[in-house]
Amino acid sequence: MTTSPPAVQARDLMKTYPGDVRALDGMGVTVAAGTVFGLLGPNGAGKSTTVKILTTLARPDSGTAVVAGHDALRHPDRVRRAIGVVAQRSGADPVATGRENLLLQGRLYGVRGADLNRRADELLARFDLAEAGKRQVRTYSGGMQRRLDVALGLMHRPEVLFLDEPTTGLDPEARTAMWEEIGRLAGDEGLTILLTTHYLEEADRLAERIAIVDRGRVVAEGTPDELKGELHGDAVHVELREAPDAVDGTLIRTALAEFAGVREVALDGRRLSARADDGPAAVPHVLTALEQQGVAVASVTVARPSLDDVYLRYAGRRFADADAAPEAAVPAPVPANTSGAAR
Repeated sequence: MTTSPPAVQARDLMKTYPGDVRALDGMGVTVAAGTVFGLLGPNGAGKSTTVKILTTLARPDSGTAVVAGHDALRHPDRVRRAIGVVAQRSGADPVATGRENLLLQGRLYGVRGADLNRRADELLARFDLAEAGKRQVRTYSGGMQRRLDVALGLMHRPEVLFLDEPTTGLDPEARTAMWEEIGRLAGDEGLTILLTTHYLEEADRLAERIAIVDRGRVVAEGTPDELKGELHGDAVHVELREAPDAVDGTLIRTALAEFAGVREVALDGRRLSARADDGPAAVPHVLTALEQQGVAVASVTVARPSLDDVYLRYAGRRFADADAAPEAAVPAPVPANTSGAAR
């Protein structure tokens, strides 16, 4: 039995920008053909830099990248013909109609004649833009424009489709519709899709495998169920009325760790998190320990493991905290070659 080669394979990618700012620090991913692979991480984790390298828009300082069987550094033109890209910002011409944008995109990739018109009409219908295709793109809603962006990426029937934060800025209804379409793309056309996102629910719902990215490197990888399954038991989250000082915080963690079945105690400001074999049974013990330390509690919740809990385990901080105050890159310990900056 033969195994098809990966659709995307990147190894040991390093990328440092002027000022010794490291965007990628040994980044590596392997994406099986015909699957949806998610790069999940907060803003500034290195996801978009990785996509820029894989789509030939930037060069790494070191490392290798192969896409659709082509070396992205040695043969970028071959890679460009084999991929579709939906960037964070729309590349559509706002004063042209949706259909005109699709026809231009097709011509750029060598699609001609009846096949060009047929493909444009097919995609307009598929993305519910048949009527809107006659209108200027500047009249489109955010959701319509995003659907057109995906259609543009598919115009030349690529082998690999890159979706960089495809639902950022969309309202919940438009986001759900986009999720459904991405799911159909993978299932109906057998496309390989590499998706970057900072939405936990999006990665959980769409991706067959997920690589959690933090500070320019992959810190965990697996299927959503595998990653969550590594966290046995329940998550116990406690909101404190006041944030304890450093000394009190140490005492709190020590007190909670004394209870059997309670582990991985983390305290971040007013938020305390722990894992427990039996979450509901652990709550009274947790409250007792906090009361003995003179700590007032605002609320307690118990939940099954989530990707946020996975991120906390491997990155050492809550996903929302990292996303709200992203560290776009980590300082490099020594000056690094920056000649590979995007041209």
